[in-house]
Amino acid sequence: SVLRWLDRLTRLRDRGAAMPAHLETGLIGEEAAFFELLRRGFRVVAQRWNDGPMPGDLDLIAWDGDVLCFVEVKTRTSRDVATATSAVDRHKRKTLRRLARHYLRHLPRSPDGEDQPPTRFDIVTVYELPGKAREITLIPGAFGWSEGSPSNRTPECPDRPGRIQVGCPAGF
Repeated sequence: SVLRWLDRLTRLRDRGAAMPAHLETGLIGEEAAFFELLRRGFRVVAQRWNDGPMPGDLDLIAWDGDVLCFVEVKTRTSRDVATATSAVDRHKRKTLRRLARHYLRHLPRSPDGEDQPPTRFDIVTVYELPGKAREITLIPGAFGWSEGSPSNRTPECPDRPGRIQVGCPAGF
């Protein structure tokens, strides 16, 4: 039973662990987005960040001047179905916000313990269309910390004015 399972696992491994096409496309897009951000003067500090058992990851984390940007990259090989940005739906935005709050908790605090950097959620779309040049679009401030918040600033925690939502109750 255990030996059969190990034999099966070995056979599956030896078949050649080809990455599914959609994952390979995503990695190509993330690499293209990485270099596009560098070209635009961003300083990328993390790729595919996840710390722990939480589902999901932050594709890129980068500084645009003094603004810390959490960048979601969406890559498509066709325009036939849905736009790349439509894949960043409410559920995906909630996941990205949760991961970003978790990342911010790991940043060193200022001496007064209050400061966090201004933040922004960006989307980079990458279209790899057959026979055409690669198209890369950066959408700065594509969404905010909550569904109704302005996208270009870090919102304050309602019960602690002046503090960002990192330490706020769940749901923000």
